[in-house]
Amino acid sequence: MSVNILKELQGRLPADAKVSEVKFEGSELVIYTKSREFFQNSEEMIKNIVKELKKRVEVRPDLTITTDQEKTKEIINKIVPEEAGIQAIYFEPELGKVIIEAKKPGLVIGKGGETYKRIKTETLWLPKIERAPAIDSEIVRAVRNFLHSEIDYRKKFLNRVGQKINSEIEIGDKNKEWIRISALGGFRQVGRSSILVQTPHSNVLLDCGIEPGSDEVPYLNLPEFNMDELNAICLTHSHIDHCAYIPWLYKNGFKGPFYCTAPTRDLMVLLCLDYIDVCQKEGKKLYYSKKDVEKAVKHSVVLNYGEVSDICPNMRLTFQPAGHLLGSSMIHLHIGEGLHNILYTGDMKFGPSRLFNPAYTDFQRVETLIIESTYGASEDITPPRKQVEEEFMKMVNDTMKRGGKVLIPSFAVGRAQEVMTILAAYNFDHPVYMEGMVWDATAIHTAYPEYLSHYLQRDIFHRGKNPFISEMFHRVAPKERNDIIDSAEPCVVIATSGMLIGGPSVEYLKGFAHDKKNMLVFVGWQSPASLGSRIQKGWKEIPITGEGGKTKALKIEMEVKTLDGLSGHSGRNELIKYMYKLASRPERVIVNHGESRKCTELARDIHKMFRCETMAPKNMETVRLK
Repeated sequence: MSVNILKELQGRLPADAKVSEVKFEGSELVIYTKSREFFQNSEEMIKNIVKELKKRVEVRPDLTITTDQEKTKEIINKIVPEEAGIQAIYFEPELGKVIIEAKKPGLVIGKGGETYKRIKTETLWLPKIERAPAIDSEIVRAVRNFLHSEIDYRKKFLNRVGQKINSEIEIGDKNKEWIRISALGGFRQVGRSSILVQTPHSNVLLDCGIEPGSDEVPYLNLPEFNMDELNAICLTHSHIDHCAYIPWLYKNGFKGPFYCTAPTRDLMVLLCLDYIDVCQKEGKKLYYSKKDVEKAVKHSVVLNYGEVSDICPNMRLTFQPAGHLLGSSMIHLHIGEGLHNILYTGDMKFGPSRLFNPAYTDFQRVETLIIESTYGASEDITPPRKQVEEEFMKMVNDTMKRGGKVLIPSFAVGRAQEVMTILAAYNFDHPVYMEGMVWDATAIHTAYPEYLSHYLQRDIFHRGKNPFISEMFHRVAPKERNDIIDSAEPCVVIATSGMLIGGPSVEYLKGFAHDKKNMLVFVGWQSPASLGSRIQKGWKEIPITGEGGKTKALKIEMEVKTLDGLSGHSGRNELIKYMYKLASRPERVIVNHGESRKCTELARDIHKMFRCETMAPKNMETVRLK
């Protein structure tokens, strides 16, 4: 099939196309041409070919026709309006591309794509437009620079992937085809999520995480899992319990692709590097190094929401918004020619939030649904969002009025940015200080506003109001921490870690705990073994490591509050509502990612409500779907 489809494509091209090369690039077909006219004017023809072949096709220039690089930069700077804020222009000659990084990519594209077309026509390079983060991000820059430096490898790698995707397979009797999944982690537990999907022709891994705290990893020693037969990894989102074991796979020889959205890739790098750092500081087992994280990035393939991509000869992948985290995705797998469709929700939010739109529901075919149950028990009812926000602002404003400080221990990704958007929406008029990874994670959010809610996109793109760059927010260096603690000025501090296990939040707690005017607000789940959980339960004295490593008692005089309702997960009512809203009613529902009781309770109740087959497998169990 791989040879046939390339020949078929070439056979559909006109004789004067002057094709120098036709290659695979992942699931895409790429044509390199020496014809200026074909490169400039082949758009309609290619659209028709795409319809016929049902494959994405891109036309790129052969280097013999491209304009000199310095001259190209001059042309681009002349064509693109200054207010676009071009930050960098660089080239990927191996791919015939010119990369334009700008603060306002829309102005580089132009109305109806006119500016983009002019750049392409006048330079004979294929433009690729990237958004410059509104807050400079070391991670975004490092990832983009690294991928740029590995272009030659990636071109060969993606060609190999394309050949495998388009290889011939023998499809036997449709009734004898089978599909099964193996629970490698995250079943009847929260942590180390991993699912192996197998058919006679493919082996695909959905997520591969490490359980925070215990450092338990997926059961990759099961007979079902064979790394040599693994075709691809698909990642829903960047939380440690879903992504942190992926670099281990590349350390141990996996050379296949892993699919995710662009923000998921960048946040995964941030969180995996932080995971390595924490392990080194705490003397924990290191599963991999920074080099292995780079290997994973080198093999990443990013897809946009709604973009259908072949990932195996008999399997197509589509990511759709999950509403949980920046770039978080639901995974839809279309297997065979209409044989079976799997929807894996990963972590999902089907309810209002300021950061993201609710999880996507318009899947036309779903036979098997794998749904999370983090808050799937009957008591896990999400309070109304407006009530939650008003309660939060009352807590903060009451503390400000009495001259106190509010400490919000927070997860760096997701929860911190949700709190920021609420404060900005209510026009909070006191300083908000951020320490730890919060600033770095926020910078990545500014690089991908198209993944944020319609509400935030409207503010950022049409009203010029970006909450993340509001003057109220201040990045804090560790040396400035004592100045904030000692200051008499009321303020809010958002700091990692979110469970007061370590990090800057603990240092602020030491400084704030003695003063009754101050307030500690928990906005996220507290592990039963964490310091945060003890304070939440009402402990008024807690053991703290002081100077010289000695443990001493810290008295908690500050007010302590817990705010429920800001979770990035769906509550019980939202999970049920999501199933009612799904465009396709599944034949089978598999419940995972929850405490054992919550998994079994949700599976039982879905069976009663929807009259379909339900189950809550345990880790290491295998389920046949077809």
